[in-house]
Amino acid sequence: MTINKIMDKPGCWLGDGGPLSDIVISSRIRLARNVAGYPFLSRATHAQRRDLAAFLRERLESSSFRPDFTYIDVDQLDELGCQVLVERHLVSRQLVEAKGARGVSVSESQNTVVMVNEEDHLRMHVVRAGMQLDEIWAAIDKLDDSIETEVDYAFHPRYGYLTACPTNVGTGIRVSVMLHLPALKLTGEIERVLRAAKDMNLAVRGLFGEGTEATGDFFQVSNQVTLGRAEKEIVSEFRSTIVPRIVEYERMARQALLDEKSRALDDRIFRSYGTLRHARTISSEETLLHLSHIRLGVHIGRIKDVPVKVLNELFLETQPAHLQKAHGGKLTGEQRSAARADLIRRKLGCA
Repeated sequence: MTINKIMDKPGCWLGDGGPLSDIVISSRIRLARNVAGYPFLSRATHAQRRDLAAFLRERLESSSFRPDFTYIDVDQLDELGCQVLVERHLVSRQLVEAKGARGVSVSESQNTVVMVNEEDHLRMHVVRAGMQLDEIWAAIDKLDDSIETEVDYAFHPRYGYLTACPTNVGTGIRVSVMLHLPALKLTGEIERVLRAAKDMNLAVRGLFGEGTEATGDFFQVSNQVTLGRAEKEIVSEFRSTIVPRIVEYERMARQALLDEKSRALDDRIFRSYGTLRHARTISSEETLLHLSHIRLGVHIGRIKDVPVKVLNELFLETQPAHLQKAHGGKLTGEQRSAARADLIRRKLGCA
């Protein structure tokens, strides 16, 4: 699977289906694992990293799930190829910015990934559109068992799976849900929700994970503690309590805007719609903000002639690396802004 083939497929995490998909963009579960007998990567030599990558690639390619997966040598990719993988949420920025032998095994559907030599030796994740944590847990548990038939994990009978970061010790699980919360942002209630999340030991990040801002009103909410808690307990808490509560707050905020500030809300939505339909240059940050407003407009019934699928495609295709890769090479900031505006007008039928 080449980067161009990856770009030919829509990103599954921006699908327009799944439960609660008007607010829950995607749900994901990640497991961190290390190989017994090898040092953590922070202490590994260049040669050990190379040997470990070769060892894991051979076993990943011989596992029962192999026919559906393609292994990509990240250290052999150019900068644009790496950034496409980040924008697709197929790899982390940490994997791209690391040095030495490292790679990623990607499923044909792009909803399952196994990273090699990121912070831990192995980091696998499964993602689905909307709220599908039970289905994801079943899939990643099966994947984990399949890999464990080929790899001896570093495990302590008292502490559980041993990981590079102490916050992942135990189950090594990270449950993450990406939420679109424009109404909470517009009503000024988002800070209260974020404070409550942090009080519950939840991490709140932006669209592209750790160290990123909540551009376009997208927020990733995930657990921070894994030690002493069973995987199913963490998954159940997200499915039954945490996510439904945030979804309820967002829906209440949307209704409050419709009841009390409908004209101002319509003005914001249709100004964004007009901007994207007619702009000749536009930045990626401004694009995400306007797409967020239009997405809200679609889900509350204000905009009826724009399919969510088109908006989802634009969320990816207007990102810097996707835009440049589609144009065959690097573009200046000014060229990207113009190309982005042209693409949006074409997709919205206004070119």
